[in-house]
Amino acid sequence: MENLVGLLRIHVKRGVNLAIRDIASSDPYIVFHFGNKKLKTHVVKQSVNPEWNDDLTLSVTDPNLPVKLTVYDKDLLSADDKMGEAEFSIAPYLEAIKFRHKIQGGLPHGTIIMKIQPNRQNCLSEESHIVWNQGKLVQNMFIRLQNVETGEVELQLEWIDVPGSRGI
Repeated sequence: MENLVGLLRIHVKRGVNLAIRDIASSDPYIVFHFGNKKLKTHVVKQSVNPEWNDDLTLSVTDPNLPVKLTVYDKDLLSADDKMGEAEFSIAPYLEAIKFRHKIQGGLPHGTIIMKIQPNRQNCLSEESHIVWNQGKLVQNMFIRLQNVETGEVELQLEWIDVPGSRGI
């Protein structure tokens, strides 16, 4: 992959107050799209507050593309139901990554490097923090799902450099 910039690990932590699509609950999973790449979490049975704790890794060739996600309810006898969707930009996170060499070794664990406010251009439900965490920069975020009555997804982003890639 000659245009590879690096890898983005998305730690899909949990869903909060997701929509009910079956009789009393849902069987949610998430599909992530980044350019022409597609990844998905496992299905959590009968939960509107699922704990996924899945790690998904995307190859990043164009850091300006948004990451799109759609939450679905798994159905056995019919098409899976949509439970909301959202998208977010990785650009602020990658801006912080560019400066990590200046801070390595000099900051205590848990130091907040950057704060991203929720606004009309992102799907953040609360302020998102880019944090120095055990020698790495990670971004923690709660994403508010759109086109649905309720639901949020908690994610953590982590950048992985790939030797020989063009880098950011």
